[in-house]
Amino acid sequence: MPLPFIAEFFWVGIPGLPSAWTTLKGLVAIAIISAVKWLCIGATNTSERKLHSKVVMITGGTSGIGAAIALDLAKRGAQLVLLVRQSPKDLFLIDYIEDLRERSGNELIYAEQVDLSSLHSIRLFATKWIDNAPPRRLDMIILCGSTLTPPGKPRVLTEEGLEKSWMVNYLANFHLLSILSPAIRAQPPDRDVRIIFATCSSYITSPAIGDGSDALTTKDWTPAKAYARSKLALLIFGQAFQKHLDAYKRPDGIPMTARVIFVDPGYCRTPGMRRWLTRGSLWGLAVYLVFWQNIWLLLKSPEGGAQSFLYATMEATLGRGSGGKLIKECRELEFARNVKDEDAAKKLWQGSEKLIEEVEKREAVKRALRKKEKESEKAQQPAEVPSKSGTATSDTKKNASKSRKQRKTK
Repeated sequence: MPLPFIAEFFWVGIPGLPSAWTTLKGLVAIAIISAVKWLCIGATNTSERKLHSKVVMITGGTSGIGAAIALDLAKRGAQLVLLVRQSPKDLFLIDYIEDLRERSGNELIYAEQVDLSSLHSIRLFATKWIDNAPPRRLDMIILCGSTLTPPGKPRVLTEEGLEKSWMVNYLANFHLLSILSPAIRAQPPDRDVRIIFATCSSYITSPAIGDGSDALTTKDWTPAKAYARSKLALLIFGQAFQKHLDAYKRPDGIPMTARVIFVDPGYCRTPGMRRWLTRGSLWGLAVYLVFWQNIWLLLKSPEGGAQSFLYATMEATLGRGSGGKLIKECRELEFARNVKDEDAAKKLWQGSEKLIEEVEKREAVKRALRKKEKESEKAQQPAEVPSKSGTATSDTKKNASKSRKQRKTK
């Protein structure tokens, strides 16, 4: 308490100070910790660009880095369309959007239900978006949605039978952008359209991709390989999608202004990183809590990881020249691996289209059978038994008609 210290100061005097050597060691320790934290905190986006009237579509915008990006963009005036797995009527989602609107002072924040683990859900949303006439405004697509399987855990499949890391991290983005491509190409030529992919340095260790069929097999499958393979496939597809946009010839003859940008946020304290470090177990979570101070020291916060994404959304120089650039620590870097192989991209693109076609046909048949079963169940239900009141009413009518006939005969 402060009162005993003040009393001791007046009655006893200044307490003894530590030795010079002890003070020096303490200062050195503080300096080292501060330097490590400064190095690990990452670069900061210094752009002051406002985003009023910009329409931004974002996946993964309710947690981790995506939530930090959404908050910053909303504060700058952007209109946000959050693609979420939950229903828009979900109470958690309603509270989250209301809180986001209140913190940012921006009411133009909406949610659309899109399950990234379902090809059917993605198609329902994307086709509804492109069916709008005239084409809806779309300035930016930020693809932060991602998942991983913790080390030591078994392989996880989606309801459509696809490996979950491959589906959510790569195939969902491929499917979404393939359908939204007409909406992107229909934007006016004076509009700076950016498609931003979240990537990771794990792609360096990925095995060869081929047509993507290896990602669906159980042979030599590990969580690390599955995650790295999905990130490499996303890079290859992103480069091919940029060429796909550039090859489009506008009716007005003006070159395409949409650009693909890849962003590596680095290692951050996100829910996904926590699942990876804890191995998805309670004992792992206990170890995580014990070493929390080390994790805090060495890993960025979600806000720190969002800085490179914000740089990619606002930096004016990225709106000029060619697309397909890699951003890390708010600066452009070279890829550590060849991701611009046209033959590999063609093989992966064709394999992905074939896979999506097969899965969608199979799932359409299943939905039709389920619908037919429900209709047959309804048809087999017994007819409703007339109520007693209805029977009594009919008997009363019969008796009344008999009495009328008797009167006439008399």
